[in-house]
Amino acid sequence: MSTETMTTEATEPKAAPEPIDDPAMAGALSLTETAADKVREIREAETIEPHYALRVKVMGGGCSGFQYDLYFDEHAEGDYVFDSQGVTLVSDQMSFMYLMGTSIDYVEGLQGAGFKFNNPNTTGSCGCGSSFSV
Repeated sequence: MSTETMTTEATEPKAAPEPIDDPAMAGALSLTETAADKVREIREAETIEPHYALRVKVMGGGCSGFQYDLYFDEHAEGDYVFDSQGVTLVSDQMSFMYLMGTSIDYVEGLQGAGFKFNNPNTTGSCGCGSSFSV
């Protein structure tokens, strides 16, 4: 008779990546205090695990050619990692080419509320404000 022993390995959460500590990259991707507060509020309301960072991504699409995407995610190999207002931000290399120097704010107004990207690299945006061109 053969007896098999099953073992279960506890999976530990990934260690948080180290933010970029290069003075030349200071402010390369940042949140305003208002945006950081909103991110923390969402993280708490949705019970997002602490090792997840806020991924800032640029995707093809939208009426102007590109659109932004924000979501909580684990860091991946090759990601740029930033700390802004106590919030860890991650961005893949391709997205970061379009995001360099971007500040993300959270605004509330008559047309609703949401995150606003202040990106110095854009040459235009659509009327809805959710897509851009470079």
